[in-house]
Amino acid sequence: MKVLHDHGLAPYHTFGIDVSATQIVVAENIDDFIGIWHDLSFNEMPKLVVGKGSNLLFCEDYQGVVILNRIKGITVTETSTNFCLHVGGGEDWHQLVCWCVDRNIGGLENLALIPGCVGSSPIQNIGAYGVELKDVCQYVDVLDVLTHEIKRYDAAMCQFGYRDSIFKHQLKDGHIIVAVGFCLPKIWQPKIAYAPLNQFELATVTLQQVFNAVCEVRQAKLPDPAVIGNAGSFFKNPIISKKLRDKLLVDYPAMPSYGVDDHSVKLAAGWLIDQCGLKGYQIGGAKVHPHQALVLTNVEMATAQDVIHLAQYVVDSVATKFGIALEHEVRFMAANTETYLTEILTS
Repeated sequence: MKVLHDHGLAPYHTFGIDVSATQIVVAENIDDFIGIWHDLSFNEMPKLVVGKGSNLLFCEDYQGVVILNRIKGITVTETSTNFCLHVGGGEDWHQLVCWCVDRNIGGLENLALIPGCVGSSPIQNIGAYGVELKDVCQYVDVLDVLTHEIKRYDAAMCQFGYRDSIFKHQLKDGHIIVAVGFCLPKIWQPKIAYAPLNQFELATVTLQQVFNAVCEVRQAKLPDPAVIGNAGSFFKNPIISKKLRDKLLVDYPAMPSYGVDDHSVKLAAGWLIDQCGLKGYQIGGAKVHPHQALVLTNVEMATAQDVIHLAQYVVDSVATKFGIALEHEVRFMAANTETYLTEILTS
């Protein structure tokens, strides 16, 4: 366990908001995590485990211990049909994707350039271009910090949903993802149904081509958090009934939608926000990205309140125009616990 003397959180979350924590520590192995939970100096403090902080908005100074998960390691075993990867929770997600592509191991390429650590990926069930983590996840190893037991949860036990999992609910507190297992087929099966990947032919496309295309599109559309503070997609794509979708299509025939099941469809939150004319809209130092309306950015030393007020303005605008309530995908952290936009504005 390494205790950091600088309590500023700006370098440890991609929004780069100028907030602080009571203490910041680095955990490089399982014993570090156990030690932190049993350290008397941290005993009464709230604790928050962070990878790269790429899906967090600190709404105020955190009055507790922020623990940086830096458990590393990638090991591969093979079966006759699959590559089986065991990856430490502190590994960088995009670097893992690159590692696989360099070794001609396919399956993760659609998820390239998603910021964050491997240990965070099951929490959100990250997804892009027709692939979600649940499609490639074999298991998740979870440390119970009170019993010191490491339990392996197979994919079904993780209760994956759209940007959701058991790690947001029953296993939210006192449980730490220390490793993730991936099962990737040796016979590569490209997923190219989503634009812009549908430009390729299924019979001839290569793993490198898919990886390159995903990277090019994300770099063109999305701001680099190292340059402009942001947490990626700020809002979830709303899921509505087909009946409501059909009603909206009368007034908005160009509105894109994607089938979820026999009764529901998913809308593109970015499209809805764009139709409200909000690209480039700014409150204080927080701004809707001019090229991707789904992303809120820190352009001029934004405060947390700037981002919160901008998020609420976006939610209100979409609700007024379309009658749809957007939910934020980014996790909001208050002084000692997770919170939500609706709670902040009614407190």
